[in-house]
This record gives sequence, C-alpha cells and structure tokens, in this order.
Amino acid sequence: MSLKTQKNGRTAQISSGVLVGIANGLFGGGGGMLAVPLLQKTGLNEKQAHATAILVILPVSLLSFVLYAVRGYCDFSVLIPTAIGVVFGGFLGAKWLKQLPTKTVNILFAVLQALAGLFLCFFGK
Repeated sequence: MSLKTQKNGRTAQISSGVLVGIANGLFGGGGGMLAVPLLQKTGLNEKQAHATAILVILPVSLLSFVLYAVRGYCDFSVLIPTAIGVVFGGFLGAKWLKQLPTKTVNILFAVLQALAGLFLCFFGK
C-alpha cells in the first residue's frame, strides 16, 4: 500500500469518526448505526465493522455522557435496571454476532435501522 493510499485511508477514517461523533453527541447514541457502514467503507467486513463500532463509540459515548450529565439531562433513576438489561443484551448480541451468518446480520441491522426511523417519524414527539 502506498503512502498516499494510507493517508487517504486515514483521512477517510478521521472523517468518518467526525460524522459518528456528531451523530452520537447529537442523538445520544445514534453514532453506532452510522459507524458500521462507514467502517465497512474503510475495508472492514460486516462483523468486524459491528464489533469495531462498539469500540470506537465508547470514548465518544463517555464524553457525551459527561456533557449530558453536567447539563442535567440524565435521569439516573433508570441506570441500574437499564444497565442490567444492556449488559445481558450486549452479551447475547456479541455471542450471536459470532454465530450468525453475515447476510443475516446485514438484514437484521437494516431492519433495525428502518424500524427506528419509522418509529421516530410516526411516534416521536
């Protein structure tokens, strides 16, 4: 790989990171859904993109949380029960990612994005 190709790849990764960070900060977690297709554009396969999206979302999620908490937007009363569900669901999801065919993961991801969009359009406040 040439130096120019490496530089273009890093520029694409940084640009993708900026978009993911903006989405995550603005929507409170939507960056992960944007990260997956952008990571695929940088050459990762479907499963690598999903797993790496979790990794790259961690620092921006922590920063977003701090900013939200300082501004008083966080409702800590839901933290423990929701965290229990998220940890359990995250475990299952990571286990299933290893077992499911890539095509199935693609379809499930697309359906989830479509349902989230429809929900926001028709039931969002």
